[in-house]
Amino acid sequence: MTDLINQPGVREAMPILASNEGVWEGWYRYYDAKTGELVDQHRSRLICRLIHKDGVDHYHQTNHYFWDDGRKEVRDFPAVYKDGRIWWDNDLIKGWAAEMQPDDFNRSTCLNWTRKNEPGIYLYEMIQNNDARTHRSRTWQWFRDGICYQRTLIDEKFITPDWQNFTNEDAPDV
Repeated sequence: MTDLINQPGVREAMPILASNEGVWEGWYRYYDAKTGELVDQHRSRLICRLIHKDGVDHYHQTNHYFWDDGRKEVRDFPAVYKDGRIWWDNDLIKGWAAEMQPDDFNRSTCLNWTRKNEPGIYLYEMIQNNDARTHRSRTWQWFRDGICYQRTLIDEKFITPDWQNFTNEDAPDV
């Protein structure tokens, strides 16, 4: 078992992830890998939180999605930090996030997860932040049985680090 007392905290071990704490707004765009055709798009608001409780660092992300036809969806992604990574294991996904090494410019994070309700589906995500941490781009590569079938491109801007006092009433204005 990992000695949590001697393990650095998430803020020290994963400063790129820590710099993403707050509220982000942007667009998710899904493309068919074979044809390159846009198959879905929606606006988003992500609330990214780092919380220390019960002697453990936690990461908690809540995603709010908004389609032009009025549909809305909220997904919650609680996670725990241990062994130098963020670990998810919830109803939807199981996976991890880690800062890319080496990354001479400290801009990149990599994620991998599986979809629990979709056997044979796994996904890799790359997150690249600008140096000011005001914009980021994310790329998802979706695999089914080892074949890439879909890509998601996400462009986001940083709204505020103050997630605790942010009100989430309306769709993002991006």
